[in-house]
Amino acid sequence: MTRYERLAQTMAAEIRSGNVAVGSRMPSLRQIIAQHGVSQSTAARAYHLLEQWGLVLAEERSGYFVAPLPKASKADTPAAPDEATTVDISELVFSVLDAARRPGIVPLGSAFPSPTFFPMSRLAKSLGHAARSVSPWSTVVDLPPGNENLRRQIALRYMRIGISQPADEIVVTNGALEALNLCLMAVTQPGDVVAVESPGFYAALQAVERLGLRAVEIPVDPHTGLDLDALASALRKHPIRACWFMTNFHNPTGVTLSDARKKALVELLAQHEVPLIEDDVYGELHFSPNYPTPAMAFDRNGLVMHCSSFSKTLAPGYRIGWVSAGRFAERVQRLKLMTTLSASIPVQAGIADYLEHGGYERHLKKMRLALREQRDAMSAAIRRWLPDDTQWTMPEGGYFLWLRFEEAIDAMELHRRAISRGISVAPGPIFSATSAFAHCIRLNFGHPWSPRIDTAIRTLGEVLAETAKGV
Repeated sequence: MTRYERLAQTMAAEIRSGNVAVGSRMPSLRQIIAQHGVSQSTAARAYHLLEQWGLVLAEERSGYFVAPLPKASKADTPAAPDEATTVDISELVFSVLDAARRPGIVPLGSAFPSPTFFPMSRLAKSLGHAARSVSPWSTVVDLPPGNENLRRQIALRYMRIGISQPADEIVVTNGALEALNLCLMAVTQPGDVVAVESPGFYAALQAVERLGLRAVEIPVDPHTGLDLDALASALRKHPIRACWFMTNFHNPTGVTLSDARKKALVELLAQHEVPLIEDDVYGELHFSPNYPTPAMAFDRNGLVMHCSSFSKTLAPGYRIGWVSAGRFAERVQRLKLMTTLSASIPVQAGIADYLEHGGYERHLKKMRLALREQRDAMSAAIRRWLPDDTQWTMPEGGYFLWLRFEEAIDAMELHRRAISRGISVAPGPIFSATSAFAHCIRLNFGHPWSPRIDTAIRTLGEVLAETAKGV
């Protein structure tokens, strides 16, 4: 990435974070040159790029000003509906996921980062050590809530971000998805209403469908996150029993709620005594120096159940996740015993050993740097190969970009055409209970950048042109 692109990304992050108010005057070229030690040409090109992204407006003889952040179109971001809806999305999701698993497919629609990121040999060493030293009594002792040392190591991870978390409120699960499902089961009955995001994680929609629940979709703006006004309205209109939200590096948009909005969210739900199931599986993959504060940090009532895992950061196949379940810890623990009994006991011990001795922080720093570089490379390829009117997000963590095209583009048709050319994408309708976001797709930048991926983006541009023309 060029120097002016890096400079533009730095300024864009400040604007998108809300640290620079809409309408504020940006630093002059002379100030940028002095502050960043760049040439006038570099500063000017960086501002030109910010103009292209729609983040600043140039006023003759006055300089550059922060532009209003673009909103998704009403057609693609439905308002909170008047009625809760029954969810029936699994067939669509399975058809998309099955197509993406064909051999040789470029996995731009994948939900996982590249397995080459993970320290498998070092993990194997920890797992081998744990397997040799595990006590026969652990088959009983390490049943839910889970391996004591692992829960203690997870509690230490919370302490690093300023949260005092009792280890006895942590329940170890088979990945974060089981944690999220157990939380949903703990606070709902069939027929209940659950608030979910729109767009939102399709597995949340499938869980609502499987448990016989009804969904109220709360709009998510790709730049500012969950619409709290729409949530407040939905809480007044509907008997909502739980909310399932992703506050950090949201899937699929990548947006992170500001601390002020997280605090407001927790306070709003506390007023209505509605539990929040917080899906925070991407929080460790932050590009800025610090972990973004989870919503649970603002919880004073035990209503937030914070779910995460090591699947996105360390070992997807090991299937170790957890929930810090607050006042619901005992209920979640009993549900775990009643369903899958326990996560693998040797694997729990192996992960605990790695967290204590294996250099997890070094691994995370390396992975975060790689993902940030890959985000920038994919963004540059989108600018180079896709239509000029393509809109996309630039998340500060995770590994997803959310793209929106002109209304002539049907995301499902684009998905089918791309698969036929050896490329998977995640079409927008799988992220909605009502099949909205027909002109949007999610792309995965979690694989090392290569000529093959660059070519895939170029091919995607060709497929977009064909789709728009109906060829």
